[in-house]
Amino acid sequence: MAMLMASPASARGPEAIADVAEKVIEAVVNISTSQTVDGREGAQAMPQLPPGSPFEDFFEDFFKNRRGRGGDRNADKGGSQPRKVNSLGSGFIIDPSGIVVTNNHVIADADEINVILNDGSKYRAEVMGRDKKTDLAVLKFKSDKPLTAVKFGDSDRLRLGEWVVAIGNPFSLGGTVTAGIVSARNRDINSGPYDNYIQTDAAINRGNSGGPLFNLEGEVIGVNTAIISPSGGSIGIGFAVPSKTVAGVVAQLRQYGETRRGWLGVRIQQVTDEIAESLNIKPARGALIAGVDDKGPAKPAGIEPGDVVVKFDGKDIKEMKDLPRAVADTAVGKAVDVVVIRKGKEETRQVTLGRLQDDEKPIQAAAKSSSPEADKPVTQKALGLDLAALSKDLRSKYKIKDSVKGVLITGVDSGSDASDKRLSTGDVIVEVAQEAVINGIDVKKRIEQLKKDGKKSVLLLVANADGELRFVALSLQ
Repeated sequence: MAMLMASPASARGPEAIADVAEKVIEAVVNISTSQTVDGREGAQAMPQLPPGSPFEDFFEDFFKNRRGRGGDRNADKGGSQPRKVNSLGSGFIIDPSGIVVTNNHVIADADEINVILNDGSKYRAEVMGRDKKTDLAVLKFKSDKPLTAVKFGDSDRLRLGEWVVAIGNPFSLGGTVTAGIVSARNRDINSGPYDNYIQTDAAINRGNSGGPLFNLEGEVIGVNTAIISPSGGSIGIGFAVPSKTVAGVVAQLRQYGETRRGWLGVRIQQVTDEIAESLNIKPARGALIAGVDDKGPAKPAGIEPGDVVVKFDGKDIKEMKDLPRAVADTAVGKAVDVVVIRKGKEETRQVTLGRLQDDEKPIQAAAKSSSPEADKPVTQKALGLDLAALSKDLRSKYKIKDSVKGVLITGVDSGSDASDKRLSTGDVIVEVAQEAVINGIDVKKRIEQLKKDGKKSVLLLVANADGELRFVALSLQ
């Protein structure tokens, strides 16, 4: 009878995990913070997800970083008197001089930060820099003993099913080792503009925040940041910021104390199947430019609304979210080639990137607009829309800026595709199939021609009253 031999990779699993833990455990630290708050301020539970997250009902951050020892009862007794609120998280040493990486939310608003080594030694730490967009922070402390440091690995080389090891401080228990596999890559959980998390089933709980995720070579390939947990404990769905992102952010925080990201100055939309069909793009791909900042780098480079970015600095842009990541990872001031599809043909534009300021948004998704219902001076009707040429009175009535040119929507049929796509009274159709229109007759003629040409949908460029643009594809069938 033939004997089945375990492959070297599978046999290596448990033994390698023990080797990794022994090799790196001294580099993993606990982060202890304290903050003085008034009254009930410290009783807040945990950071909330941005509205609209698909995980909004279940997502919980690793631990309650405003969780006081006394809970709400102390707040009741103390009223509005100041009191100390403590929290605990994890981190790891990346330089023997005492440089530590953790999550920003672990140390946010802290009055005092302490790093606790695996042997229990405790040191006061200071913040070198922080980045809210990726939830990362770099700390520095001085030790009176030699320190063990770990190195970053290449998260781009991770494979689904690969063994990974998480080490941290769950529920304040101290150095705890758990293991699992890479469940997925490039997860977008709507927690920030650059989401591309590693998903793992290694047990991660509150207090693991900021701790490292290792590969079997003992390299850090992620920073444990979030979990989905209806119960509050691990259910095998954890998320880590990939090391490729972490290494770049950490390098800038160490050098400048802040991040310096590239800025393109555009608003973008997802290229849906309908939009792709309207633009003759097969298959659907890229990021659709819905608006261009007048003061941004894209404007002088000749990038226009309606362009679809399919390649940025040599990197393929397969979907909308790929573009903000690619731009952010590119050096400020670098001249890059941007390949766009314009009216069915590829063109290359060279853009010299600006710098994204902290008070600016990264590449934005196109806004959706709405206006109050009003009397409807109908002149034409098409695609379930009541249309009127813009006049001085209508501009005043709907508070439409003088810079907005096109055809006013004065009514939308309920149940129509236009209604489903959130077109509303007060919106202005600027272009139909990438051609400017000035009255309802123009719109109808373009639609009739597209139907004769056998098109299944029409692409509209729509502005709200303030002139913010977005593209909407409506069915012609």
